[in-house]
Amino acid sequence: MHNGLVAVAGQKMSKSLGNSLLAVALLVPLVALNPRRFVRETPWSRGLGLALGSLLVVANQVSLVVLVIALVDASEAGPELLLTALQVWGTNVLAFALVFWELDRGGPVARRIHARAALAPADFRFPQDEDAGAVSEVARRSSEHADWVPGFVDYAYFSLTNSMAYSPTDVMPLSHRAKALMALEAFAGFVILALVIARAVNILS
Repeated sequence: MHNGLVAVAGQKMSKSLGNSLLAVALLVPLVALNPRRFVRETPWSRGLGLALGSLLVVANQVSLVVLVIALVDASEAGPELLLTALQVWGTNVLAFALVFWELDRGGPVARRIHARAALAPADFRFPQDEDAGAVSEVARRSSEHADWVPGFVDYAYFSLTNSMAYSPTDVMPLSHRAKALMALEAFAGFVILALVIARAVNILS
């Protein structure tokens, strides 16, 4: 039975390239529409952006299940499994960062071109959103004084800390979907870390 599970795992790992190619195919029209700056958006480009993020998240969760099977089976080479675990974890961080970036306040294009009053309700609250009343050198970078809006680096950092701390750090979720996505990312990160530690201990012993 274990051999069968590993065979299935190997087959699904071979599909990861297909998932990557599909993600690239979805990304091409987005880059063509906004080759340098995110200043234009159509209903289909917005849908493609959300589909790209969702595809990466779903595909990586499938890879996580395959990884769990391989780690529990313990018949594969240890270093290769640990490298695969690192790849799955890194992809998880980037995939959720992309989803957060696409969902919050109507998406990256809306955040760039619309006035604050026209933005969709925020899914996340960043420190800059509350710094207007801080000391002057801090307040100058706040959303109110500097017209600051989060960019991809902010969501990538947020996704990284959520995956490592398994809880909100300086960014707080405000909507149900934000909380659900954060919970899924934190759970996936916890599973990877727990199994990798167990596998590493097994290899060392």
